[in-house]
Amino acid sequence: MLLPFSLIAGMIAYTLLLGEPHWLVLATGAVVCALGLVWASWRAPIEGIRLMVQLSALWAGFCLLPLHGALFGTDMLRTPFYGTYEARVDEVLGSDGGRARVIISAITPDAEARAVPIRRARLILPVDVQVEPGDIIRAAMRFAPIPGPVLPGAFDGQFHSYFNGVGAYGNVTSQFQLVRSGDGFALDRRVLALRTAIADRIDMHLDDATAAIGKAMVVGDQSDIDDETREVMAASGLAHIYSISGLHLSIVAGGIYFLVRLLLASIPLAVGLPVKKIAAVVGLLSAFAYLALAGGIENVPAFRSTLMLALVFGAVLAGRQALTMRNVAIAALAILVIDPASIFRPSFQLSFAAVVALIGVYEMPLGKIPKSSGRFSRVVSLVSATAWTSFIAGGATMLFSAYHFQQTAPLGVVGNVLALPFVSLIIMPFGVVSALAIPLGLDAAPFQIMGWGIDRMVDVAELVAGWSEGFTGNPLLAEWTLVASVIALAWFAFLQTRWRFLGPIVLVPLVLFYGWVPRPDILIADTTQAVAIRDGDGYGLVTGRAGSFAVEVWEQHFQTEISAQHSTTRCDDLACVSDQNGYSVATIKNAAAFAEDGGRHDLVITRLRAPVFCTSAGQIIDADQLARGGVHSLVWNDEAGRFDLRPALTNLNRPWRALQR
Repeated sequence: MLLPFSLIAGMIAYTLLLGEPHWLVLATGAVVCALGLVWASWRAPIEGIRLMVQLSALWAGFCLLPLHGALFGTDMLRTPFYGTYEARVDEVLGSDGGRARVIISAITPDAEARAVPIRRARLILPVDVQVEPGDIIRAAMRFAPIPGPVLPGAFDGQFHSYFNGVGAYGNVTSQFQLVRSGDGFALDRRVLALRTAIADRIDMHLDDATAAIGKAMVVGDQSDIDDETREVMAASGLAHIYSISGLHLSIVAGGIYFLVRLLLASIPLAVGLPVKKIAAVVGLLSAFAYLALAGGIENVPAFRSTLMLALVFGAVLAGRQALTMRNVAIAALAILVIDPASIFRPSFQLSFAAVVALIGVYEMPLGKIPKSSGRFSRVVSLVSATAWTSFIAGGATMLFSAYHFQQTAPLGVVGNVLALPFVSLIIMPFGVVSALAIPLGLDAAPFQIMGWGIDRMVDVAELVAGWSEGFTGNPLLAEWTLVASVIALAWFAFLQTRWRFLGPIVLVPLVLFYGWVPRPDILIADTTQAVAIRDGDGYGLVTGRAGSFAVEVWEQHFQTEISAQHSTTRCDDLACVSDQNGYSVATIKNAAAFAEDGGRHDLVITRLRAPVFCTSAGQIIDADQLARGGVHSLVWNDEAGRFDLRPALTNLNRPWRALQR
């Protein structure tokens, strides 16, 4: 049960290093662990063997990320590249405003362009250009370094792109041409064609907003869901519904398992056949087919759920108990080995926290439960089971959701109780029927019924979101709360008695009393001119443009309006000066202002390289610091009389940093 958590601890330790460990260190540690295991198996008691196994798993986790990086990583682009290039399309990720986003490899320059020192890149194609995996394209392209986190502690695109082998973001500027098409019989092309065909039929039969959710639930394409819908679904606790995961796969694969078993049991000629095992095989195949439609192993919740279903159906085939914590651990180990960087993504954390909590409660002895008799009793039992499941999963994932998305859904249980009947009885069953009916041209009616169910689900989301208004909160949690949550989850998974609840019980007051971080007083963007300083209850821009990417993310993260101009800031052509409660800030735009403002304020912000004398009286953030640290968040410390500074980029001497120093 603890092996996945030992691997995770090793991976966390690796990411905290200031530099890359030498391969001799990794190899020496592996040899020591192997010798320790051999010695323990001969001489040590069972407790010693178990300890040695966990220590070996810890070191294996420490080695997993550098090994994965050596096999699949890439050099990161440090400066922009322009030119005409030929490349192969590896993946089609989706579309954004009619512009397809693809992953390309084998990037070959023409005679005049410079070679791009990366393995793969994410490329945005021109409007309405359609390509498939395996296609060879040629165009004038612009490649740029992958930006760092837009806030300290936020999603690190450089880290995840490195381990995916993506070293740059780019776009086609002109001269696009399809050099040749790929192998028409390749599996990835056929899967993409099937996904596109189903998505086109959904667009044909359903309205825009309804079709967007329908495509997300059937083929895993969330690109058309607008921000308003996402906010409403999140506030009502229903955001998980349009992300293909265990709920959808269980309905599809479990429903097909039930129907096949019912059909075979109804045929006299099937008497004597292993009906249950045949149905399990068909259910397993349907789960893998749905996984392919959902995006394959890149979709972590769907992949995790498919592994769990494979273990469940495998247990049916072997005559063993299906739902156990051991199966959860096996699924986690498989994903960690295949994609170790996924543990730092919200999808992995949310999905496994929910499953561990549900299986843990499911395994507890609950006493003899009387069977429901009568239709009303069965309905009450179904509603209570749905509410209880939603409460457990919501409680287990609440801290992870609060940290990553700064939002909680206090009425999520109510939302799930009201919405899940539409999902399980209408949307997903008729979605499957619609997809199967497409070859016969009979998909219009089932798609319409599915769309009606989606509309009712959205109605529920809007209703519950309205009830939740003012109660969702905007918690800002420290990073250590995630580590504490993983420890509590490991405790819960390892113990099998009621003592397993001690970990979560201790975690709650620990986070409530010590887990909060203050909102910053100043935010400074690295790649734009945006500088936002506290202005009453909100923020105001000293420099920069309202509505820019960084400003929009800041507004969303802190759920606070950032006005286009700071109310108390005085500006001229050379600099801007802001006098706040207890501190003053100078934002210098021209080098001529250093003589007057440098060294006279608690903080000097400039996109230029500041002279040494500016640091004599206060702190300074100049071009070099912004290049090294990225976005900066500052909190004024009254006791120290200075700012507590936190950059978004840390550990610069790592292979995933686009700008290494």
